[in-house]
Amino acid sequence: MNILITGAKGFIGKNLAETLNNIKNGKDQSFNLTNNLTIFKFDIDTDPKMLDFYCQKADFIFHLAGVNRPEDQSEYMKGNLGFTSILLDTLRKYKKRPPVMLSSSIQAEMNNPYGQSKRAGEELVFQYSIDTKSPVYVYRFPNVFGKWCRPNYNSVVATFCNNIANDIPIMVSDPAIVMNLVYIDDVIVELINCLKGNATKDNNLCSVSETYKIALGEIVDLLYSFKASRDMFSDAKLTIPDMSNTFTKKLYATYLSYLPTDGFSYDLKMNCDNRGSFTEIIRSYDKGQFSVNISKPGITKGNHWHNTKNEKFIVVSGRGVIRFRKIGIDMHGCKYPIIEYFVDDEHLKVVDIPTGYTHHIENLCNNDLVTLIWCNECFNSNKPDTFYEEV
Repeated sequence: MNILITGAKGFIGKNLAETLNNIKNGKDQSFNLTNNLTIFKFDIDTDPKMLDFYCQKADFIFHLAGVNRPEDQSEYMKGNLGFTSILLDTLRKYKKRPPVMLSSSIQAEMNNPYGQSKRAGEELVFQYSIDTKSPVYVYRFPNVFGKWCRPNYNSVVATFCNNIANDIPIMVSDPAIVMNLVYIDDVIVELINCLKGNATKDNNLCSVSETYKIALGEIVDLLYSFKASRDMFSDAKLTIPDMSNTFTKKLYATYLSYLPTDGFSYDLKMNCDNRGSFTEIIRSYDKGQFSVNISKPGITKGNHWHNTKNEKFIVVSGRGVIRFRKIGIDMHGCKYPIIEYFVDDEHLKVVDIPTGYTHHIENLCNNDLVTLIWCNECFNSNKPDTFYEEV
């Protein structure tokens, strides 16, 4: 299948082209689409003569080229209507009738120069379908956000992600403004479905099923919370956002893509002593915290128990033993027996630390013992739920 993408270097075009390349190269089989693909990319800097060649060969056209922020408003019609006309006339010239997908905008419903140009492009495509009997798919996209979107251009989400990630001030005129948003990966899924003949269509128009309506102020608050989670001096340090909220998850992924190239890492606070170290890595509001514990050779750490707090230990480097003893005495007046679990980095396994059992971990090797620890709640110094008792 030969696929032509106009506007291939744009935000949607680049994401679509990369997805199709992954399918072509067998790296992405999730779409259940043949990998026998040839992808033609056309953009503003492509030799115009190539359009003739591509139109003769194309089996499907994603028409994503357009103008969003011209210096002169007259360029709206030239970019959004004029090039569409050239594309369709070229198809007519070679008597080609491939399906055509058109990227329009919800602005097409509005009486402004941009909206008028988008609506005119739609009408041209619909007329082409009537004349040639070719299938057409017109999408009126709302604001699209995600990786590779150009900041300070036509996306407030891209601009705010970029500026907040790079310590550049932002201006919020009205935080109550409700944004109508769609995520780039959801757009790409829909476009691949369209390619397969399964577009989400309502009468003449197509759409992406998963969209979000959210106040601008809420978006800004989320972005600043993402920034604070990477700041060790913030009260929100190490806190992972609520990943069960699909919009938050997608906005967080978008925000990280705008970090400066020298800002991908951030320091952690290591609590060190002669026994080794203990370092918190991740905190969450509802799923506890994740930490790494390093024990020096011959060192035993722990000797405490919890009422409700529970943990999971995974030794990823070294060799050690985890010992438990149930608190209290049995019916014979004796301490409960000690239970041992030997752990090492050659046989990774999870050891649950049960409540009501005092426990410790001892390093049995000559190197550092490295243990990853998940705890069901974040440490609270006012309510540590940790009580010292030798195993």
